[in-house]
Amino acid sequence: MNSEQLEHIRTGNGFIAALDQSGGSTPKALAAYGVEESAYSGDDEMFDLVHAMRSRIITSPAFTGDRVVGAILFEMTMDRQVEGVDTADYLWANNKVVPFLKTDKGLADEVDGAQVMNPNPGLDALLERAVSKNVFGTKMRSVVKMANPAGVDAVVAQQFEVGKQIIGHGLVPIIEPEVDINSPEKAEAEALLAASLLEQCNALSADEIIMLKLTLPEQDNFYSELIAHPNVLKVVALSGGYSRDEANARLSRNSGMIASFSRALAEGLSAQQSAEEFDATLDATIASIHSASIT
Repeated sequence: MNSEQLEHIRTGNGFIAALDQSGGSTPKALAAYGVEESAYSGDDEMFDLVHAMRSRIITSPAFTGDRVVGAILFEMTMDRQVEGVDTADYLWANNKVVPFLKTDKGLADEVDGAQVMNPNPGLDALLERAVSKNVFGTKMRSVVKMANPAGVDAVVAQQFEVGKQIIGHGLVPIIEPEVDINSPEKAEAEALLAASLLEQCNALSADEIIMLKLTLPEQDNFYSELIAHPNVLKVVALSGGYSRDEANARLSRNSGMIASFSRALAEGLSAQQSAEEFDATLDATIASIHSASIT
């Protein structure tokens, strides 16, 4: 583990950018960026275009470690380069942005009101590659849809089991049990989730450090006990389908949480913008998310 990067995440005055759209969400991300499916043919061209979008964000003068302390990358982004430099190395050396890697392989079918992660038999090999690419940590997503104790506990138990596997490679896992913002039982599900997460955190040994990525809660400062937990390096918030304005407003009311937005970060950016327009839009977006993260 890179101690300088650890300290940057612990004390840095900023948020984590999520640049990790995968195969299923990439067409939507490109469409929002003004690139329709008719503009490319096949996955190779699609991923070339999304890497160009991510590279444009990463190389923007607005994207620096004084406001963006970390960035979550898709596997193909980690394996590619930005201006001739491996993406993770570029982020840290040029921007002072700590690199993370999305490691999950999508969601299983819903059981007990929740979706655990699909099996990932190649995880150890992926983690070894991540270490060789100078990645600091990882991120993996599950989803809770209903306030069902069995479903919530299944999600959290799997997340921590895999999290310990990731820690074994010297990486810091971001554990992401997303609560669906459209759940009719959102507040009740959050209560079950907080209790289950706290139980698992309390069972960690002193050297097992994790991060949490959580849906912005219905009750402000609901996750304060987890934020203060000695095994939790940082608690970050996902936008989860809220507009950027709504996500920022909710985040600003939750002390100690910082943003880790994906769609909300790219909102307003377009392939058709000039460099000046693109950088100005991204700068304003980063300023607003940064402000909400430090309020």
